[in-house]
Amino acid sequence: MGHNEAVSSFAAVFARTPQGWVGTEAVLAEAQGVDDIADLMREAAVESYGDPVVLLVEEGDDWFAVLRLDGQDEPRAYVSTVREDGLGSLINQLVGEVPDGDAGGDPALLEDLGLDAARLADLGDRALPGDALLTVAEEAGFGAEFDRLRD
Repeated sequence: MGHNEAVSSFAAVFARTPQGWVGTEAVLAEAQGVDDIADLMREAAVESYGDPVVLLVEEGDDWFAVLRLDGQDEPRAYVSTVREDGLGSLINQLVGEVPDGDAGGDPALLEDLGLDAARLADLGDRALPGDALLTVAEEAGFGAEFDRLRD
């Protein structure tokens, strides 16, 4: 598959279980707000015994987001480019007041999984969203699951 395929957006939730990471494609089209996204992540977390749940979102060649949920906390998020429309506006609710077009949120949200803040911010600047997310998944330990879902 080349880079021109009609994958406008892709989202998947990864939950850490005693058997390893398990990924599920996430349907965000119905999400009306942050609570819907958090609920979707909590559903994936049912098997994970409170370990982190990570949601990766790719919006075409425009931006990507990484969300993380621990237990009953609000999700934390990092977005490579803040957008005011569609799915972007939902994720923006988690990153606070950031100018349109800038990166936003918490780039350190996966540091304990092996992905440091500078690396995530750098991916946001330099890589296509799909490539950036593959790197995120590989470095955080669920690259194989990401590959399986992305094909």
